[in-house]
Amino acid sequence: MELTEGAPAPDIQLQTDSCEPFSLSDHRGRKVVLYFYPRASTPGCTTEACEFRDAGDELDVRGALVVGISPDSTEAQARFKRAQHLRFPLLADVDKQAAQAYGVWKEKNMYGKKFWGVERTTFVIDEDGRIAKIFRKVKPKGHAAEVLQTL
Repeated sequence: MELTEGAPAPDIQLQTDSCEPFSLSDHRGRKVVLYFYPRASTPGCTTEACEFRDAGDELDVRGALVVGISPDSTEAQARFKRAQHLRFPLLADVDKQAAQAYGVWKEKNMYGKKFWGVERTTFVIDEDGRIAKIFRKVKPKGHAAEVLQTL
């Protein structure tokens, strides 16, 4: 079942890039920009992460916490975070539990080959834990500015 705007955001409990536990429900009372990306340290994912990094001050002013999620390990997330000087947590969804809960683990087709992976998607979650906005099939360039316009 596909999630819709206005629906409660599924709670997730994953490890951060620093191996700390992260639970979405612990951040009620604050806006959360939850963005799913296919793989750390790839060109599109780097563009998207760096745009969120560069918009950090503006996101802070609007009271939003940015959280990135991919199926990478905590070690891969930590390397990516260090290399790109990211200030927000990256979550390791190795078992794809969060991706499945949010409906972004999809069959994809590239150059005629089918495979399963994360469809780049962002969820803006409001202070009450509801999905305020969904951005599907995100294009990395310019996405952070697009998200800022909705906050």
